[in-house]
Amino acid sequence: MLEVIGKQAKDASRKLAVLGSVRKNEGLRAAAEALLEGEELILAANLKDIRKAEQTGMNPGMIDRLTLTHERLAAIIEGVRQVIGLDDPVGEVLGMKERPNGLLIGQKRVPMGVIGMIYEARPNVTVDAFALCFKAGNAVILKGGSDALESNKEIVRWLRKGLENCGLPADCVQLITDTDREVTKQFMRMNGYIDVLIPRGGAGLIRTVVENSTVPVIETGTGNCHIYVDETADFDMALDIIFNAKTQRISVCNSCESLLIHRKIAKDFLPLLKKRLDEKQVEIRADQESAAIVPDFKTATEEDWGMEYLDYILSVKQVDSVEDAIEHINRYNTGHSEAIITKDYDSSRKFLDGVDAAAVYVNASTRFTDGFEFGFGAEIGISTQKLHARGPMGLKELTTTKYIIYGSGQVRP
Repeated sequence: MLEVIGKQAKDASRKLAVLGSVRKNEGLRAAAEALLEGEELILAANLKDIRKAEQTGMNPGMIDRLTLTHERLAAIIEGVRQVIGLDDPVGEVLGMKERPNGLLIGQKRVPMGVIGMIYEARPNVTVDAFALCFKAGNAVILKGGSDALESNKEIVRWLRKGLENCGLPADCVQLITDTDREVTKQFMRMNGYIDVLIPRGGAGLIRTVVENSTVPVIETGTGNCHIYVDETADFDMALDIIFNAKTQRISVCNSCESLLIHRKIAKDFLPLLKKRLDEKQVEIRADQESAAIVPDFKTATEEDWGMEYLDYILSVKQVDSVEDAIEHINRYNTGHSEAIITKDYDSSRKFLDGVDAAAVYVNASTRFTDGFEFGFGAEIGISTQKLHARGPMGLKELTTTKYIIYGSGQVRP
């Protein structure tokens, strides 16, 4: 079954690689229209997944990721339409130089070929991955989590229908529906068919893919994101940013999970923090010094500093300086998104230079680490590694390059 899917994807990728932007945009437009046509069936399939998740005791954050609504599906479809409006990176020539022998040597941006996606219960990823891979000229093989199986099957059925309606190969997008773990492991070893594998999900999933895959992997990491409130911070700004980063949507990888407070302001700031976060019943797990200021805080353990909660929980710790904050963040973070709230320029520069992460903010919420917010349209994921991409991965990150050489009869002496 996997070999059939792999061969179909490879064949489709070769046809897709030579399509111009106009035809690819027609395919995306047809896919968006098909999703709109199939909305009722897609939402009904999603409801089956949600009911199953509730029966098995899935945590609220994961159920939120799984859930589709009319509004969310409309936003997903709008994301496909926005990809249509993005510049097509395929075919871009990255410089051309003439050698002394007259050869013209340059680099051209080309599709990767076949991209494999392994991800958890997030049906929006199914559409985002298709749209971006397709626009960048790649076929995609999807292996979504079993918790979203019915949703993904219905979504892919309508995406394929849209491509067929447009006269394009439906095998540009395929879904592996077998939930056996052995099948997933075999999928990770399809070197002859898959050019790159992108896992998107929790730490356990990503670790499994990295450890078992023989296909090159681009890691999209978990998000233990920090906010550091400096001694010069505007309290109202800090509270607004923390409230947004922690509670606006708890189930996403760019939400704030850990808070660092400069010791000089802790006594005044922490009671205000508790009052604000009580609006969403956020549980705060703090170091002993902070718990002494606000007795309602629970005492944090060493494990809390490295946790991605995906829940209404926040760890809090006091530090003596921006340097201490940077040291703590670089020890416990996952390389995703980190922020400082400060009025001090020198502190902001130290933080920007010293924190090792894909996105580093000054006076803004970590929730902005997102392909749409960065102007890339939908993103394939947030890469927390340093090769071949870092941060939100848009169209360019789904391409590679090849050298193109123009000659006029040259032979090597």
